[in-house]
Amino acid sequence: MTPSYLFTGGHVLDAEAGVLKSGLDVLVEGQRITAIGANLAKPEGVEVVDLAGKTVMPGLIDCHVHIVAETLDLWANMVAPASLAALRAARVMDEALQRGFTTLRDLGGADYGLVRAVNEGLIRGPRLVICGKGLTTTGGHADLRNRTDDRPGLFSDRLGSMGLIVDGVDNVRAACRTMIKEGANFIKVMANGGVSSPNDPIHSIQYSRDEIAATVEEAENAGLYVAAHVYTDRSIARCVELGVHSLEHCNLIEPETARMAAEKGCIAVPTLVAYDALALEGEALGLGASEFAKIDIVRNGGLRSLEIMRDAGLPMAFGSDLLGQLRKYHCMEFELLAKVLTPHEIIQSATVVGARLCRLEGQVGVIAEGAFADLLVVDGNPLSDISLLQGDGAYMPLIMANGRVVKNVLH
Repeated sequence: MTPSYLFTGGHVLDAEAGVLKSGLDVLVEGQRITAIGANLAKPEGVEVVDLAGKTVMPGLIDCHVHIVAETLDLWANMVAPASLAALRAARVMDEALQRGFTTLRDLGGADYGLVRAVNEGLIRGPRLVICGKGLTTTGGHADLRNRTDDRPGLFSDRLGSMGLIVDGVDNVRAACRTMIKEGANFIKVMANGGVSSPNDPIHSIQYSRDEIAATVEEAENAGLYVAAHVYTDRSIARCVELGVHSLEHCNLIEPETARMAAEKGCIAVPTLVAYDALALEGEALGLGASEFAKIDIVRNGGLRSLEIMRDAGLPMAFGSDLLGQLRKYHCMEFELLAKVLTPHEIIQSATVVGARLCRLEGQVGVIAEGAFADLLVVDGNPLSDISLLQGDGAYMPLIMANGRVVKNVLH
């Protein structure tokens, strides 16, 4: 039995409205919030948590992670035994949980077994929303083979692999159906060149229109949507026209495309910290001139893209996309977003907008009756000081995920 808790004596953060509400108690019974109100009665057996003026807010949502990328050596992740890859992924998830992230949306790698392991309490981690493997063309963003390696899509069936090489409309349809059958909540495609792949410049357009249209149709047939890895304005516009819903990165987007994406109901997921982290650590990691050139292209457009998407009314969900050892920079994304966005806008991106993208609206990212009990207690008001979310959990004396307390150092 999951214990029950009554939170009292603090402020409740309304992430949608961007206000703190005082004088409210929050009752958690099992996995859910069951009541919110003033002077709630204490049911028998409930543990009272005195917040002493602190803030209780919804757990954070990161909408772009790769939990199987435990090391930056992507080949090492791919060839690791599944049992080892799963245990490494569990460590990655626990680290995120200790920073206050109670839901993670995985953009390539995590499987249904990891989803169940969290749900059944076998491992301690945030709830997972998954796509299975990210679909890539031969030579595309998730094809890690060098130019002289002609072996077929090696190790794509391994847990530690983030991508699956698929070419042609019929094969794309079959791959989508496989991912959906295996528990995917959405489909991921690589529609642009990338930083971490060896053979494709950033500007390269990947997948034909027919192939992307096929993924969109297959996803929509199952009541799901497509997320696309995109940087350039041309690729973003193409994906929006073809019905892609989730636009990952978007560093080089232009105003007209951003307005079109907003009108179509799309959601963008900027991941600025991934490029700043690579710029900081790339030399030590052995990146060469060609990799740094690609990093600079997308990094230089990052802050401008935030301004463009905000002004166009294109909703943005919080994302990080940090691989391997770069996970230590996770919370630096808040600092980068704060150069353009207000604390309220940032908190919305990491709660209510993220919940909408995860198709968990009203269930996570809010403090509301009937929602999952994903709660953070914060020393202060993050609506006035976003740095309270940047300290790797240092300013969060209590973290609760799905009704389970995973950290409690309240005094």
